Amino acid sequence: MPSTKTLLADDHALIRAGLRDALTSLPGIEIIGEVGNGPALYQALEQLHPDLLLMDVNMPDFEPVAAVHAFRAAYPDLKILVVSAYDDQAYVVGLLSAGVNGYHLKDQPLADLQLAIQRILGGGRWISDPLVNRLVDQHPAHPEHDSALTRRQRELLYLLTQGYNNQKIASVMDLSIKTVENHLTALYRAIGVESRLEANNFASHHPELLANFGQERLPNRLEPQAVEALAVLLVDDNPRYRAQLGKQLTKTWPNSSLYEAEDGSDAIRLAGLVRPRLAFIDVVLREEDGIQCARRIKAVSPQTRLILISAYPDREFRRLALSAGAVAFLDKKDLDAATVRQVVADALGQ
Repeated sequence: MPSTKTLLADDHALIRAGLRDALTSLPGIEIIGEVGNGPALYQALEQLHPDLLLMDVNMPDFEPVAAVHAFRAAYPDLKILVVSAYDDQAYVVGLLSAGVNGYHLKDQPLADLQLAIQRILGGGRWISDPLVNRLVDQHPAHPEHDSALTRRQRELLYLLTQGYNNQKIASVMDLSIKTVENHLTALYRAIGVESRLEANNFASHHPELLANFGQERLPNRLEPQAVEALAVLLVDDNPRYRAQLGKQLTKTWPNSSLYEAEDGSDAIRLAGLVRPRLAFIDVVLREEDGIQCARRIKAVSPQTRLILISAYPDREFRRLALSAGAVAFLDKKDLDAATVRQVVADALGQ
C-alpha cells in the first residue's frame, strides 16, 4: 500500500518537530517536507504534490482562507488538516467553508491528532471537541462578547473602570497615547458603545470580563514587594486555555494572584512589574517560542520558578525547557487540578 505523502506547515520549528514525532507512530505516513511561511508552502505544494497537508493558519506572508480556496482549486484531492491554537468560531467556520477537511486545536491530546489524521484520510471530517461544543451552541451566555475581547481589550476595559485617562493607561500598558486611542476605538466597536461612560456601564453589567484584572493588576510604578505572596504568570496565546489553567490554579491555590500574557512582550513586561513566584509558559507562542520567553523572564525576574507546558511534549522540548531554567516540563493534557496542586507545591518546595 503506498504511503501518504505528508507536508507540515508551521512557522515554529518546535511545533513541526512535535507534529513529526506524533506522526511517526502512524503506519503509512511519510513526511516529505516542512515549511514555515506562505510562499514556501505554495512552492512545496507545487513541487512535492503531497497527499496530506498539516497546516497552521498563523504563518508569515499567509492568508489562510484565500490560500485554502486556491489549494482546493489546484489540488482537489489534497487532504487539509488545520492544526491551530485559534478557536474563534467565525475563523473556524470560514476555513471549513473554504474547504479544509479538519480543524484540530493544538492544546488537545496527541491521540486526538492521530485520530483526526486517520479520519480525514478515510474520507471523513474532523473538528476538535471544544470546537464542536461551540459550533452547535447557538445561544452562548454572552454572545456579543464571550470570546470577542482580547486579553489586552479586557485589561483596557478594567483600567477604564478605574477612571484612568489615556495618559495613565499608556503608562500602565507601556504604549503610546496614540496606540491607546486606537485600542479604545477597537474596544468600543467590540462591545457596541461610543464613550467611556457607556464602556463603564457595560463593564458593570459584565463583571466576568474583568475577573483576571482585579486588585492584582499593577500600575507600572508599583513596588514589587506590594505583590501577593503567590503571584503566578500564565503565558499562552490561547485565551481559552489560559482561562482553564487559571481556574485550576485558583481552585487549588485560592491565595494566588493571576497575571495573563498572550505573547513574549506582555510576559516580559508583567514579569518585570510583578516578579511572579511562578510562571507557566507554553512552548509555542505567536511571536517567539516559549523557551526563549522563559530565558527572558528569568533574566528580568531571576527568582521566578518556570514551568514549561506543551501540547507536544517530546524529549527535545523537555531538554530545551530544562536548559532554559524550567523546574518542570508538563504535557498540557495532563494538567488537571490535582497535578497543578502538586506541581505548584513542588516548585515552591512545599
